Amino acid sequence: MSETDPPLDLNQLRTFLAVHRTGSFTAAARQLGLSQPTVTAQMRALEQRLGRELFERRPRGVAPLPHADELAARLADPLDRLADVAGAGPERAPQPVHLAGPAEFLSTVLLGVLAPLTAQGVRLRVVAGLTDPLLDELQAGRHDLVVATRRPRGRSLHAEPLADEEFVLVAAPAWADRLAGARLPEALDHLPLVAYAEDLPIARRYWRHVFGHRLRAQAAVTVPDLRGVLAAAAAGAGWAVLPSYLCRAELASGALRLLHRPADPPINTAYLVERPGPPANPHVTLVRDRLLAAAKRWRST
Repeated sequence: MSETDPPLDLNQLRTFLAVHRTGSFTAAARQLGLSQPTVTAQMRALEQRLGRELFERRPRGVAPLPHADELAARLADPLDRLADVAGAGPERAPQPVHLAGPAEFLSTVLLGVLAPLTAQGVRLRVVAGLTDPLLDELQAGRHDLVVATRRPRGRSLHAEPLADEEFVLVAAPAWADRLAGARLPEALDHLPLVAYAEDLPIARRYWRHVFGHRLRAQAAVTVPDLRGVLAAAAAGAGWAVLPSYLCRAELASGALRLLHRPADPPINTAYLVERPGPPANPHVTLVRDRLLAAAKRWRST
């Protein structure tokens, strides 16, 4: 570009920033209310205008090239400020906030944290699912916030630690009494196991972390919801590995008992994930800020 060239097209720059932040032409089109061909055409025109490619096209979305990162860094603040000014005007009711994450954590912890926001007019639309597909859907614009069980890779999504969940080895009192004084983990080899899935992801992680070897077992009961695993274990179906937040009441009441107290229990961190940049919906900010405030309280206790 030379000094005599006309200024860059503002609409193209807005579209570029949306593509950079979402990592997808499709997601950017949905976010901006444009068709995907329009987004593609604007990016092609901007690249021709700048004389260089901005994105590497991949089977699933796009990846910014170094020049795109530099351009996004220069554009983000002024375009976000301009969007704030352009959005000023007659007040409209914000859209619902779309929140997604693990069913158990959403239902037993986060909905209670967010419940007071409904008195401020916040509307929530909650979806449960597994982390990887939910993060893909977040990039595609289907969700506003996702609670993920791992930190997403790359820079197309922004993540903040939300909560640490500690895993505990538990069983109903009848099984705990039977195991009293027995050597673990060998004593569990022939006792029924209640698990989340056939491949025993949570129990296998506990075994590797605590006992230092691979768990070789088959589940007596599988339930694809940890609340179901909790109910089955408390009813005496077998032993289980559960996040401590989920079975705290049952441990306090005696409906379940700890079978093991490792010095270094396995812990998994949950992250609150969103697309970069200020959300267009102010209620997304209310929900995010309330969740992160709760996260600070959890870490201080």
